[in-house]
Amino acid sequence: MRCGGVCDGRSLREACGDRAVRRAIRDGRIVRAARNTYVLPGTAEAIDAAARLTGTVSHLSAAQHWGWKVPKPPTAPQISIDPRRDLPARRRSGVDVRWQAIPDRHRTAPGVTTRARTVADCARHLGFAAGLAVADAALREGRVSSAQIEETLAESPRIGQPQARRILQAADARAANPFESCLRAIALDVPGLAVEPQYFIDWVGRVDLADPHLRLVLEADSYAWHGGAGVFRYDVRRHAALVRAGWTVVRFCWEDVMSQPHYVALLLADLVARGPDQRPVVVSAHDRRL
Repeated sequence: MRCGGVCDGRSLREACGDRAVRRAIRDGRIVRAARNTYVLPGTAEAIDAAARLTGTVSHLSAAQHWGWKVPKPPTAPQISIDPRRDLPARRRSGVDVRWQAIPDRHRTAPGVTTRARTVADCARHLGFAAGLAVADAALREGRVSSAQIEETLAESPRIGQPQARRILQAADARAANPFESCLRAIALDVPGLAVEPQYFIDWVGRVDLADPHLRLVLEADSYAWHGGAGVFRYDVRRHAALVRAGWTVVRFCWEDVMSQPHYVALLLADLVARGPDQRPVVVSAHDRRL
């Protein structure tokens, strides 16, 4: 799940091991979608569900179809159905039906919303963080432009348009993954904080997010990609180099960003209150979370 439902073979083997990957493929828990690309089985299920219901694969299911990593894969295939249709509940069982008409120009074979419409739908209907992660992934792929998404959004229903436009304004192809996108989404709601994704710092390299004015670095640390003695040693030296250069470094884990966004926002607000001179903030007992 932390891979966003889509992963390349090398990363998958490094995280899980060859034997575990082979077992998962054999048991059908992951599917080889293309050369060196593996996905969760829900991607194929969504195509089948859309064909069975004469609908269109949309939202997160469509995002996965396009090979974009998402924060949390859908628990059921997300299928758009024309609201004028009468579809009995028994036929909708096991499917997350989204009642909206999809014009032919926003649909492509095999019955999936186009890239631009997929971004527009996710931006309108999902939460801000999830919508931003999908928009970042689409721009990162480089096969759809902001202008194309804007044009498609203008042709989409009005519901959710304000949030969608804010997401498109904030979307950035530099974002590395959904984890980082979700952390940036939280940071965007913190007054006085202006972070840039994949910010380059001399003698250190790129960091996940940084506010140059506050000299504040935010790192989205996933255990799966930070294991091993060599990586651990590199991370420690990198952290030391950033502190030596006068940066405050805060590292966030997946669970807090995805499940405790209010805690993350509170911590970031405290750091902003310190200002560039790094004055310490007094934290009351009931605010301590560690």
